[in-house]
Amino acid sequence: MKVLGIDPGTRSFDLVLVEDGRVLWEYSIDTATIAFKPDALIDVISRLDIDYIVAPSGYGVPVTFGDEVLNPQRFIVELLLLSSFSDLARSLELKIMGGYVYQSLANTVSILIDRYKGRVLFIPAVIHLPTVPWYRKINKVDMGTVDKLAATLIAIDYVSRRENIDYDNVSIINVEVGYGYIGVVAVRGGKIVDGIGGSYASIGLLTTGALDLEVACGVREWNRWDVWSGGVYELVEEKDLDEIIRRAEQGESKMIEYVEAIVENIVKDIARELVVTPKTTIITLTGRYVRNKKILDMIRDKIRDVEVTTVNGIRGATRVKEAAQGYAAIGEGVVGEYYRKLVEHTEINKACGTVADYIIHPRALEMKEKIQRVYREVVAKPKLCI
Repeated sequence: MKVLGIDPGTRSFDLVLVEDGRVLWEYSIDTATIAFKPDALIDVISRLDIDYIVAPSGYGVPVTFGDEVLNPQRFIVELLLLSSFSDLARSLELKIMGGYVYQSLANTVSILIDRYKGRVLFIPAVIHLPTVPWYRKINKVDMGTVDKLAATLIAIDYVSRRENIDYDNVSIINVEVGYGYIGVVAVRGGKIVDGIGGSYASIGLLTTGALDLEVACGVREWNRWDVWSGGVYELVEEKDLDEIIRRAEQGESKMIEYVEAIVENIVKDIARELVVTPKTTIITLTGRYVRNKKILDMIRDKIRDVEVTTVNGIRGATRVKEAAQGYAAIGEGVVGEYYRKLVEHTEINKACGTVADYIIHPRALEMKEKIQRVYREVVAKPKLCI
């Protein structure tokens, strides 16, 4: 099976075509380009010889094929992006970049569903997995979006190959350090058992992360696009962590503090997951910024008792990030053979429900009911958790 994975990153869209555990082709395009010229992505895909496409899946759904989607626009906007058409329209009026990206995603994925139908599939996030106990999901939505789960799958495979051990002997914590969001996912026995998603983790580069409820109460009214702001980038004009690190190394005191804030918060979230997986033997790092040696060294300096390493992904990958590779690998494992054992071991194929199923806060029950209703209405055979 030739399976194309598409990871819609905050900074870039990464595309990778995988067959039999090797990369046949890879491509990266700026997210800003996609935002204002969505046809650019369709043009690239239409030239490829592919069997299946794993489309951008946002906050995730149980494994779903395009011909099961009854209303593509609602499926994408209300379910995958947890947004609304009114929020989308307002963000475009305000010329917010995230709004352009969401609109582009909605149009692009709708075209993919229309053109490829049952050859397009969508995949779950961490919270959908049956391997994560329900009590860890209470009042959670973002325990790791699809890209964080996908990157973790590549990390599991890497450690299994490197250590020459079966999946059930892999116990790791994977840290995905992306352009905008940071996610930390715990793996025990080769199964994902917990996760701290980007909008729930400690402060990240783009997002404020877990927010003090006193701040939430003080602001009172929030907009959908507020999830794209409030991070360390608010403090500096520079929006590239590599450049912030370079300036820190030149002695700029504020930059030093910003880098320390990012790294210390990453390590704090790792420490939280070590409670869940105390027998962790390796902490793996994936994402755009783990290629920066300074980040790697700083994390290693703060974690002395457990090995910290970057990940070598699918054979032949040189450009695209692990999340895109994971998208393709999951899809191949669902429809093909090479990654089938890994997908079945992680129980991704058994994912069910919605991201809102475990909300119990009285003020959020309306949100929960809405998301559950949308799922039932826009998917032909919804996989509900019983």
